[in-house]
Amino acid sequence: MKVLFLGSPRFSVEILKHLLSSKHEVVAVVTQPDRPSGRGHKMTPTLVKTFALHSGVQVFDFEKVCEHIEDIKKVDFDIAVTASFGQILRENFLQLAPCINVHPSLLPKYRGATPIQTALLNGDNETGVSIMKVVRAVDAGDVYAQKKLDINDDDNYTSLEQKLAKLGGEMLIEVLEKLEQENIKAWQQNENEATFCQKITKEDCVLDLSLTAKEIVQRSKAFSEIGLTLLIDDQRIKVGKVQDVSDKHGQLNQGQMLESKKDFVLGCKGGAVEIMTAQSKSGKYVSGRDFLNGFKKSN
Repeated sequence: MKVLFLGSPRFSVEILKHLLSSKHEVVAVVTQPDRPSGRGHKMTPTLVKTFALHSGVQVFDFEKVCEHIEDIKKVDFDIAVTASFGQILRENFLQLAPCINVHPSLLPKYRGATPIQTALLNGDNETGVSIMKVVRAVDAGDVYAQKKLDINDDDNYTSLEQKLAKLGGEMLIEVLEKLEQENIKAWQQNENEATFCQKITKEDCVLDLSLTAKEIVQRSKAFSEIGLTLLIDDQRIKVGKVQDVSDKHGQLNQGQMLESKKDFVLGCKGGAVEIMTAQSKSGKYVSGRDFLNGFKKSN
């Protein structure tokens, strides 16, 4: 089949890799425009754009796809595939050809843009991937395929995204094969069971010691790539990995720091957490112990 692929971040790259290694032809890629990034605000392409161009695939970077339908019509494709694209597709696009989406959740659970983070924030034991038809309503289309994936205790956003992207890529190829053979039927989602992704706010990315140790650890896993912000002595600290050590240090008061050069431990609601990694002044993440020693020396 001739595929028009729409995607933007790292999750999309893995899906695109599976497509390019299959018998199907990716005739073009649509992605988000270049955006300012980093301290210098340098215009930076999406990961999908970089990968697609390196792979020799034609790329369109439209701010709004719905305003470029005439350009899309010039592309000869049998089906459109989306994966973390970042734009809502309107009817003028959906009328051009069948369109399916690779979504990293067990629909109708966690419709929306942050299903991986939400699953980790909620402490879920499992998640999965759904391949469904794209309709105007967000992630509400009929489902062609769905597979579950266990969330391990050591999973964070990075590792879980990688596993889900691999699973989604494999599932997509299976679905395309069956669609080509007209040997697949989709089932309707149960609207009564529909839930939606949590909207991520700045407050979610704070290491809030008024939360329980379990809740703090779940936050650190969900935001493993951007880190949590911790305020100590009017200094903002970027924290990476966090561990629940309530059984060992449950006697600490909320907000209290353990007086130790070996362990960076803080009291929280009903327990304690250990800061396993934190960002040093050089910008690199170091062990909590190394950070704490340097932090104390600077005061």
